[in-house]
Parts: sequence; structure tokens; C-alpha cells
Amino acid sequence: MLSDQKDVFKILRCPKSGSKLKRVDNLFIAETSDEQIEYEIIGDYPVLIDFDRSVLIKENIETLSSVIERHSYSGLLGIIKRLVSPPKDATAENVEHILNLLLKSKNSAQILIIGGGTIGQGMQPFYSDPRIALVSFDIYASPTVQLIADAHNIPLPDNSFDAVIIQAVLEHVLEPITVVSEIYRVLKKNGIVYAETPFLQHVHEGAYDFTRFTESGHRYLFKDFELIMSGASAGAGTQLLWSLDNFFRGLFRSTKLGKAIKLCFFWLQYFDRLIPESYNIDAASGVFFLGRKQMSHIDATEIIAHYSGAQM
Repeated sequence: MLSDQKDVFKILRCPKSGSKLKRVDNLFIAETSDEQIEYEIIGDYPVLIDFDRSVLIKENIETLSSVIERHSYSGLLGIIKRLVSPPKDATAENVEHILNLLLKSKNSAQILIIGGGTIGQGMQPFYSDPRIALVSFDIYASPTVQLIADAHNIPLPDNSFDAVIIQAVLEHVLEPITVVSEIYRVLKKNGIVYAETPFLQHVHEGAYDFTRFTESGHRYLFKDFELIMSGASAGAGTQLLWSLDNFFRGLFRSTKLGKAIKLCFFWLQYFDRLIPESYNIDAASGVFFLGRKQMSHIDATEIIAHYSGAQM
């Protein structure tokens, strides 16, 4: 469940210096030997971003709204949305596994969600389980975040979370390695990270889409983590659906036609279940990594041996 915002405020840190923050009226203030750094609280949301080191533009962030239009779906549109993008079996199984890992030996766990402006597909159990204390941030305000921040400089203390979840975010950051380093920093010893990231998906969110990963490349991104599980979160059928959508929208210069084609061929994604995992890995729409914080890291030889696709 989402933690009370007042409790989250107590653990906030300056994204520039890492020092504790003190609240004074509508500001959070960090005092260092060289300067006093101030961060605004806008509409009850602390904006904890070092704009000197961020691609984010202060004027955009201060509106508290997303620069990308985000739709809500209900009624008939909700049914159509679930047809073309149903919950992924892999995600549901992985989330259940994460909860079992976190709660098998204790009664509660603290989880950080990066990019929690909307509840991610399959992530609902983290929000509904009373044993989970969630801290969530994004670059825009919403009822499911307590603060606004940039994942390249997470304004939270070292060694403070049992798990970090980052779903469909790493493709939208300029420096994924830096973000993963920040995830490592805020995790407790033996803490868990879970990431889902696109491989063969077309550009989405326009100018804010930067990077893709093969399954092996995604695993190597998390080289400082012990592997628990990794693989395809969505396979070749889902990837084909993306391709048909974008092919027809490009051919006829029509986003609506692309979406109509996607609706007509929504059933293709269910072939993911019939395709062996090794083939899905080589043609995945998206990949996942579940790992545990460790003190050593894998080397180049190990990542070559890690490959489990169909081209062995």
C-alpha cells in the first residue's frame, strides 16, 4: 500500500548533495558547507530534481502534469484496451514470486516504485497488500506518487528499500546505467530489483524514448545483481502486433488505422504462449530481470554464457 506522504517526507534527501532535507514552509532545504539548496513544494508535491544535471525542463515539471498525454480507459474503451493489451502472464507470475521472496521471513517490506505516476500493468498487488509500504515517484504528479524526482538522482537514502520496481521506464531515461546504479544504492543488502523494459517495440512517448535492450543486454545492465530470473515479458506474437500497428499507421499516415488493425489482430499476442521461451527471447516485445543486490558483478565471459535464445 502507498505510504503516507508525511512518512515519506521524513526520509527525503537532496538529489544534488545527498544530505538530509529540512522543510521550511513550502520549501525543502539542504544546507551544505558551500551553499543552501532549495526545492519547491508545488501542490503538495516536493519537486526534488537537480535541473542542472537533468534533461527535464523546470517550467514543464512545475505544471505537475505529464508532457505526454496519458489516457484513462473505462467502459467500452476499457474492454478494447484489455483486448489489445491484456495483463502479461509473466508479469503476474513474477509479481507473485517477488511478494513471496520479500515476505517469506518477515511481515512487511518497503518497496520503491520508479515511474509510478500510473499503476503499471500487473503491479496492483503491491498497492493492495497491507504488508507492503510503497514509496513512489515520477516526473509528474498523480494520486499514486508522493514526490516528483528524476531517477538519475533518486532523492532517497542509501540502503533503505527491500525492493525496487522499474517497469517500462528504462527506455525513457538518457543514462540507464546511472539509474541502475541509483537503484543499487537505495536497496538494502540482498535487496531485490525487478525491471521490465522493451526490446522490439517501436518508439512510444516520442522524444522521450531513447533505448532498447536484448534479454542479454538487459541482464548485463544489472551486472551488479545476482540473477534470480530473467526472460521475455512479452514475446514474438506481441512484437508482431506492434509491427502491424506501426506499419499501417505509417503506410496510411493514420494512427487510428494502426489502432484498428491492432484491434483486428489482437489475438496474435496469445501465440506467445505457444512459442518456446528461447524463440520468444530472440524476438521479444519486452524483457524482464529479477535480481538481488550483491557485492560482486558478472564479467563479459559470464554474459556470453548467459544467452538462452534459440541461436545456440
